Amino acid sequence: MPYDGQLLARARAELEKQRTENEKEHARRLRLCYARIPEIARIDNEMRAQMRELLRLTIRRPSDMAQQIAALERENLELQAQRAEKLAENGLPIHYLDDLYSCPKCKDTGNAASGPCECLNRLYNKELTKELGVLLKNGDECFENFDLTLYPEQYDPVRRCIPRELAEIALVSCKKFAENFPAVSSNLLLQGAPGLGKTYLSACVARVVAKKGCSVCYDTAASALSAFERQKFARSPEEQEQANRRVERMLSCDLMILDDLGTEMVSPMSVSALYTLVNSRLVSGKKTIISTNLSDEEIEKKYGGQIASRLIGEFLHLPFAGQDIRRLRKS
Repeated sequence: MPYDGQLLARARAELEKQRTENEKEHARRLRLCYARIPEIARIDNEMRAQMRELLRLTIRRPSDMAQQIAALERENLELQAQRAEKLAENGLPIHYLDDLYSCPKCKDTGNAASGPCECLNRLYNKELTKELGVLLKNGDECFENFDLTLYPEQYDPVRRCIPRELAEIALVSCKKFAENFPAVSSNLLLQGAPGLGKTYLSACVARVVAKKGCSVCYDTAASALSAFERQKFARSPEEQEQANRRVERMLSCDLMILDDLGTEMVSPMSVSALYTLVNSRLVSGKKTIISTNLSDEEIEKKYGGQIASRLIGEFLHLPFAGQDIRRLRKS
């Protein structure tokens, strides 16, 4: 995936910090062992002398170089065995003095044979999902805390549904989506009046998905779509670059959560931006969660047939009904 240079720099800085801490811990272990077990210091000095001798052999290339190298290898293996024995005698693991790495795969370089290492991607995604602070503001957003008792269990003749049953379906669907991510086939469209738990369930999904190391972006529709407008009509290079980064994050992240669709000011520009965001992510196979107060009919009336077709045809619809939970909790 394309990387944001600033976020990638932060991820590499965090990796460098881990590498430095590992080196410090390794040096501390060496000092401790050399003080407690002088024999290990002697063995290490001999092994370093062997490495210097090996380097001299490769430079001089004597006629019997193969035999001398073989002899050095035998001596080195014997010294390694002595070292492991001394460590074990003193109650320490035989690998206690090995180099320390947070990621043995890339040895904390961030680079694997196929490109950026998984550890660097995890740190990058961690930086990317820091913006979830707005969404995860309460700190208790988890599926276990989603209270179904706040939804009426009586049949609603106006909406022709049982609100608690709808809420339970939404809870199960969102939990399944989060647990199986990224191996999910659908996107989610959460529909219902304000205060019914749509954003809360989105936050529950975001918390689980982000813990997997996947990148998650969250924004309100008004803020997200305005970034597309600023990308085209920025007043300065700095504003242009900032808008470019935001748009790229929304298009490339593993999961995009678009909140409060329908509360933004609708214009040809915002409709075009919404189409670009939704369609681009569908084409690339990236998953999206959208919450809205609008019905299917209102979506088509407000945004037109192209967007309605994608939201209605490519998203799993999860309707919500009941009373405003925020007001219920206050009372």
